[in-house]
Parts: sequence; structure tokens; C-alpha cells
Amino acid sequence: MKLLLDLGNTRLKWAMVSADAWIERGAVAWDEDVAAALAQAWKGVAQPLRVLGASVVDASRENQIEQLVSQGFAHRIEWVRTPAEACGVRIAYAEPQRLGVDRFLAMVAARHEGRAPCVLAGIGTALTLDALTADGRHLGGLIAPGPLLMQQSLLGATARVRPEHPGAIHAIADNTADAVVSGCWQAVAALIERFALHVAKSSDGAQRLLLDGGDAATLLPLLDLPAELAADSVLCGLHVWASSHPSPSST
Repeated sequence: MKLLLDLGNTRLKWAMVSADAWIERGAVAWDEDVAAALAQAWKGVAQPLRVLGASVVDASRENQIEQLVSQGFAHRIEWVRTPAEACGVRIAYAEPQRLGVDRFLAMVAARHEGRAPCVLAGIGTALTLDALTADGRHLGGLIAPGPLLMQQSLLGATARVRPEHPGAIHAIADNTADAVVSGCWQAVAALIERFALHVAKSSDGAQRLLLDGGDAATLLPLLDLPAELAADSVLCGLHVWASSHPSPSST
């Protein structure tokens, strides 16, 4: 039994996995009472043999989760950091450690599941884009604000753009509220399509387009390219990593 932890910008996702069976899973937002939520969620859960974590948050939040895991399961977290090459994936960055581990693990999951060559789009606080070849070579990627962060930035930097009600997503909007929401979501969709088409053209072949992240389901119908959801990619990548990297205590 393994406890897998995905510390994202907005929330913590976790899963208990036994062999290839996903026993329990859950999520808690950082603006909630994380300690109370995890204590309740982990109450009565079987003791894991290992705890593995991937984090894109600051050290204080990592320390908080380390303390909760220690209290709940008397385990240390094996933090996965982005390597130059592992699990069949080779990172394009000259300094691999600067690539978010969430992006690395999503590529690990995609290749393990036989979904490469592909473009991976993570739609959350940030929009991340990565291209992966069939043989596991990372071609590079892009980072931009996610649709909700884009809206917050626009509203925070303008004096007269003050929507009078929550907006809805349309191809063409006829009021400010809808125009703000639609413009941000459509901009993200357009960037994903442009990136995917560029990768397909430069690679001289079709690419699967995989969407993950908290806003992936909302973004999916806005795309004019075929795409599919890839849920819990970071947790799936952690599971693959754990299978190929024995616990330090067992070596």
C-alpha cells in the first residue's frame, strides 16, 4: 500500500494505492482547514508502506504535510524531484530541476499508458504545455496564466472593467461579464490549439492532445481539435515512479 500526494497550487490531491488498485482518493483545497480535512479523510485508512509526494508549492506547505503524514502514519515523505531522465522520459531542459515535477510526472503517466506521442495541457492556476515523443523525448513546452488567473489579472489591472454579474463562456459576448470570462477561456483554448498544431507540424505526425487539471473539463468543449481528459496524471505518474524506484529504506 502506498500513499501518493500531489501538492498543487490550488489543492492537495491524494490516493491510496495497493498494487494497481486505487483504494482511496481525495482532495482538499489550501484555503480549507487542511489538517482537519486530512485527519477525517485518513481516519481508518490502512497503514501505507510508503508515502511519495510531488510538490509545486512552497516549503512551508510541504512541511505542513510532512508533519501530518508523520502524525497520521509515522512515515517520511519521499519527495520526487524532476530528474534529467527517468521512467522512459528524457527532459528537454538544460536544467531539468527547473521543470515542474507535475509536468514531468504527467509525461511519465502518458508514456506508461501508451498515449505518446502527445501534447499535454495542464489547465489550473497556470496553463502548462508540453510535447512528448513516442520514445519519451520531451521536446519542451510553454507556461501561461490559467483562465481564472487571467481573469483575476485583468480585473486587478483595469479600473473600468467591473463585471456586474458572473460571466459565461461564449464564442462572442454581448456584455462585459461574459466578454471577460469568454476572452480568457478562449485565449487559453487558442494557445493550446496553436501549440498542438505547431508540434504536429514540426513532428510531421499526429499528436494526441491530453488535458488535465482542475479546469480541464470546462476547457475541453472549447477546443476545435480532438482532445481527451487525462485525470490525476501526477498521481498516476507517482505510481509509475514508485514501481521503478524502490523505497530508500529497502535498498
